[in-house]
Amino acid sequence: MGFVITIDGPAASGKSSVSRELSKKLNIPWVSTGSFYRGLGYAAIESKINLQDPIALSELCHSKSWKIEMTPEKTLVWFNEKNVTDLIAQEQVGSVASQISHYPEVRQSLLDHQRNCATDRNGLIAEGRDCGTVVFPHAEVKIYLTARSDSRAQRRAQELGADQQVTADLQKQRDTQDSTRKTAPLSIPHDALVIDTTELSLEGVVQKVLEFTNGKI
Repeated sequence: MGFVITIDGPAASGKSSVSRELSKKLNIPWVSTGSFYRGLGYAAIESKINLQDPIALSELCHSKSWKIEMTPEKTLVWFNEKNVTDLIAQEQVGSVASQISHYPEVRQSLLDHQRNCATDRNGLIAEGRDCGTVVFPHAEVKIYLTARSDSRAQRRAQELGADQQVTADLQKQRDTQDSTRKTAPLSIPHDALVIDTTELSLEGVVQKVLEFTNGKI
C-alpha cells in the first residue's frame, strides 16, 4: 500500500472536487468510497433486494452484477454492464446508501473492496464518511471537510438541478443517519486537518490540503 490521503466529511462539503484536483496535482489515483454504498443501494433496488435484510445485502456486495471503476474524473459505477454513475448521484439513492450503511455486515463486506483500491504503488486519495477512521485508520494524511448546511444544499441542488429545500431536507436526514449510526458513524479523525469550505474557493481548499500534505511527506 502506498501513501494514503483520506478526505472525509458530510455530503456536498467538496470532497470529490478536492480529491479530483488533488489527484491531478499529486498524480495519485482517487476513489469515492461512498460510491460503493450508492452502487450497492442502486443494485439492491434494481435487484429487488429487501433493504432491511443485511445478509442479502452483504451477499450482494460480492455480486458480479455491479462494480466500481476508478477514473481521473470520477468514480464510476456499473450495473449489469451499464454505466449508472449519474443515476446513483440522486439524493434518493444517497438516502438508501445511508440506510444500508448502518449494517455492520454490509460495511464489513465492502471494506476489503475499498482497501484494495490502495494497491497502486503511487498511493490513493480516498474520500467518504469513514475513510480516516475505519477504512484507512493509519493513513499518512487525514482531512475533514465541512461547510454550512445551507451552502451544502445549494451546491448539491445546483449540481443535480433539484429543488434546494427538498435537497436540504434530504441532506439533513442523511446527516442524522450518518452521524448517529452505531457502526462507523461520521466523525472527525483525531489527527485530521479540519477545513470549513463554505467561504473558500476550490483552489483555496486544495492549497490548504497540499500545504498540510507536504508537511507529512
